[in-house]
Amino acid sequence: MAKAVNQYRADLREIRFRLYEQFHLDELLGQPPFEEWDVEAVDMIIDEVYQFACDKIGPTNRVGDEVGCRLVDGKVITPPGFKEAWDALYEAGYRNVSAPEEHGGAGAPFSVGIATEEFLAGANVAFAMYPGLTVGAAELIAAFGTPEQVGRYVHNMFSGKWAGTMCLTEPHAGSDVGAATTKAIKQPDGTYKIEGTKIFISAGDHDLTENIIHMVLARTEGAPPGTKGLSLFIVPRDKLTGGSNDVTVGGIEHKMGINGSATCVLNFGENGNCVGELVGTEECRGMSQMFRMMNFARIGVGVQGMAVASAAYLAALDYAKERKQGPHVSKWKDPTAPKVPIIQHPDVRRMLIDMKARVEGIRALILKLCAHTDRERLLAGKDDEQAAYHKGQVDLLVPIVKAYSSDQAFRVCETAIQVFGGAGYLRDHPVEQYLRDSKIFSIYEGTNHIQAMDLVGRKLPQRGGAN
Repeated sequence: MAKAVNQYRADLREIRFRLYEQFHLDELLGQPPFEEWDVEAVDMIIDEVYQFACDKIGPTNRVGDEVGCRLVDGKVITPPGFKEAWDALYEAGYRNVSAPEEHGGAGAPFSVGIATEEFLAGANVAFAMYPGLTVGAAELIAAFGTPEQVGRYVHNMFSGKWAGTMCLTEPHAGSDVGAATTKAIKQPDGTYKIEGTKIFISAGDHDLTENIIHMVLARTEGAPPGTKGLSLFIVPRDKLTGGSNDVTVGGIEHKMGINGSATCVLNFGENGNCVGELVGTEECRGMSQMFRMMNFARIGVGVQGMAVASAAYLAALDYAKERKQGPHVSKWKDPTAPKVPIIQHPDVRRMLIDMKARVEGIRALILKLCAHTDRERLLAGKDDEQAAYHKGQVDLLVPIVKAYSSDQAFRVCETAIQVFGGAGYLRDHPVEQYLRDSKIFSIYEGTNHIQAMDLVGRKLPQRGGAN
C-alpha cells in the first residue's frame, strides 16, 4: 500500500486575486448577511482550510485510489484514513464555511465556501464527495422539508453525524430520468413504502457516519408518466428508532478513477419494509425539488474540475522546474552545453502557459457564479430587480460551469502528463491519478451533452431571454 503522503498544493495568491481584485468580495464584507466577515477573517479561513487539506486530507488521496472501497457483509468499508479525515473535518467545521448559521455553519459568502471547497476537492476528490453530497441533501431538506423534517434531519447532517446522497439513476433511467420506475406506495400513517433499485449512487454506503439519508426519486400510485410524476422522498438507511430500513447494497462499482468514493447499487424495499417520507407535503414535486440539489452538485463538479486541474498544473510546473533534459534552445547543437530544466524549453513553456490559462479561466468562471450568488443574497428584499438579475446569471452559468470545467480538467490533466513525459504515466507521480479521476466529471450529474440541452432549452429562454 502507498505511503500516506500529501502531494497536493494550491495557488493561494491566484485565489485571493480572483476573490478581491477581479470580483471585489471585499465590497460585500461587513454588510448583512455577511456582517460578521471581513478580509482578515476570509484570509484566515483560506489559510486554515488549505493547511488542513494538506495535513489531513491530501495524505489519503493515493491510499484511497490504491485500496478503494470494499463491500464486506453487505456494508461498504472506506479506505484507511477516510473516517479520521471525516471526523477531523467536521470537528474543525471546515465543510460548513458558507452554511447558514442557524444550521451550525459559519455563514460566510458562497465565494469563500467555494474557495475552501477547492482545497478539499483538490486534496482528495473522492473523499470530498461524501461531505459534498451530505451538504447538498441537507440544504434540499432545509429548503423544501416540513419544519418537522428540518428539525429531524438537517442539524444531524450539517454536523456530520449523518451523511446524505441523491438517488436518481436506475438501470434503464440514466439521462432519461423520467423513465424511473421506483415505486412509492402511500401508507395509512402518511409514510410511503419504497420499492426499487438505484444505480451509480455516489457515497451510497460507507462507514463514516451513524446513518445515511437518501434522497430518492420515486413514482406514487396513479402519478402521470415522465418527470412530472416523480416525487422526492427522505429514506434513511437505518430507521431513526434503530434497525434496518430495508435499504441494501447490491454491489459497488470498480471504476477507472475516484476509487475512494463508493459507487453503489442500492436496493430499496426488497423485503417490503423500506419506509420513506415525502419531502414537504405535495406529491409530484420531485424534479423541481431535486433540481436544487442537482444544481448544487453541478457547481460542485465544476469545482472538482477546477481543483484537480489546478493540482495537475502545479505538479507539472514543479516537475518542469526540477527535471533537467538537454541544453537551452540557443545551444541545442552544442553537446558540451549544460543541461537545463525543461521549463526553459519553449514547447514545455507553451504547455504550462496553456494549462495555467485554462485553470485560471475555470476559476474565474466559477467565482463569477459565486459573486452573483453572494450579490443576490445581499440585495434580496432591498433591490429585487437587481437580485433577480444576479439569480438569472447564476441559473445561466450553472451548466456552463459544469460542462466547461469538467471538459477542460481532463485536457489539463492530459497535458500535465505530457509535461512529465514517461514519468507522468507512472504511479510515482499524482498526475495519472488526476487524469483517471477527472474523466467522470463530464459524465456524472448530467452529462455535458445534457448540460448543453439545459443551457439552450431552459436557461437561455428564461425570463424572456433577460438572463
